[in-house]
Amino acid sequence: MIEKIKVVCDKLISDFSDISDERKHLLGKLSDYIQDKINHHQEINLVYICTHNSRRSHFGQIWSKVAAEYYGIKNITTFSGGTEATAFNMNAINAISKVGFEVVCINESSNSLYHVFYDLHSEPIICFSKVYSADENPKNNFAAIMTCGDAEENCPFIPGVEFKIATTYQDPKVFDNTPLQDEMYNKRSLQIAQECLYVFSKIAK
Repeated sequence: MIEKIKVVCDKLISDFSDISDERKHLLGKLSDYIQDKINHHQEINLVYICTHNSRRSHFGQIWSKVAAEYYGIKNITTFSGGTEATAFNMNAINAISKVGFEVVCINESSNSLYHVFYDLHSEPIICFSKVYSADENPKNNFAAIMTCGDAEENCPFIPGVEFKIATTYQDPKVFDNTPLQDEMYNKRSLQIAQECLYVFSKIAK
């Protein structure tokens, strides 16, 4: 793992007390789902979903994979999607770059595809905006983690889902083009990172 990212993870796990007991109870349900899949020697597919698949769902996809690697949990594949496709937001890309991720644009377009490296010796996380039912995402036996209230309301039924949970977060988009923009994107990225780490900290290998 890139050292700068590991240092960030080390700091975040030392501050699990910042997560409320109510939130830990909610996150524990996702831990239980993952644990059950591991106990049955099954692959785990986690799909993070928000409306535009541009910010919070990408944070979830990226940090969940990092958290699994940090704790040595195998057979975890993470995805993201939305109720509509837009683009991986540049402010979100800047936020993950700041903490050490190597982000490479593979094809520049209105919806560019990026390779996000958390470990220079591992395959990158592939990020671009897509609907949650896109061909790149699993069609069955997956967990849907809803990262925004709009997606939760607009996706009352997701075909093929095995487990669904709403771990909603405030959208950093509301701070776009304000003096707080970068601070709030960084804050949301790290909040999602910490909660992903908490989820995997509860898993017995």
